[in-house]
Amino acid sequence: MNSDRTPLISVENFVAAYKGHVVIDNISFDIGRGEIFVILGGSGCGKSTLLKHMIGLYQPARGRIFIDGQDIVSAQGKDLLGILRKIGVMYQSGALFGSMTILENVRLPLEEFTDLPYPAIELTAMMKLKLVGLADFAHLMPSEISGGMQKRAAIARAMALDPRILFLDEPSAGLDPITSAELDQLILSLSRNLMITFVIVTHELPSIFSIADRVIMLDKRIKGIADSGPPQYLKDHSENAWVRQFFSREVAVP
Repeated sequence: MNSDRTPLISVENFVAAYKGHVVIDNISFDIGRGEIFVILGGSGCGKSTLLKHMIGLYQPARGRIFIDGQDIVSAQGKDLLGILRKIGVMYQSGALFGSMTILENVRLPLEEFTDLPYPAIELTAMMKLKLVGLADFAHLMPSEISGGMQKRAAIARAMALDPRILFLDEPSAGLDPITSAELDQLILSLSRNLMITFVIVTHELPSIFSIADRVIMLDKRIKGIADSGPPQYLKDHSENAWVRQFFSREVAVP
């Protein structure tokens, strides 16, 4: 783990609710700088809901979310834009624009949110593609590359504006084990070499054990965090039997 002791992200007394129904009730946690942090849990526990609140798509029913010391919940205008410039997001499907080449997809944030001249935009986008191993595929369309390569291209686009934090929603979903392992190695490399903080929603246990510094385990029955810590520690030593069963892929005995 590359993180120092100063939290880059702090979630305080967070509550998520839809139409009066509480999904996540009063959770708090910190994420360190350079940390690979995984949000884990069973189906319907609120993993993606939490991530969407953390990137500012939804407003919590209660609580605060600090990104590098600034509250994304209360921020508006230029303050909010300043916070959003510090984060990049890769959605589960990759969400690449099918009518654009891979290079054009990565260039888009630079064209929309910077005043860089075109040659600098082109060079920067190519550098991001090189970081994820796709420089030779820059002029292909998303439909012309594999699912794993689409995920890599989506990460390159998420890094276009040099964010300090990358949020990844189910990055390994739909990938075969080898491609998933290659993506894990890319995440580790970016974390170590660029000191990027990762917040990852996933239920893929091999990936979690391979890359995660720390995990929070959401449980829909308590609408909160069942346990948190390094994944191997939770598997071996969690005081919560359900958490140990989850990490060991054991069926709970009635």
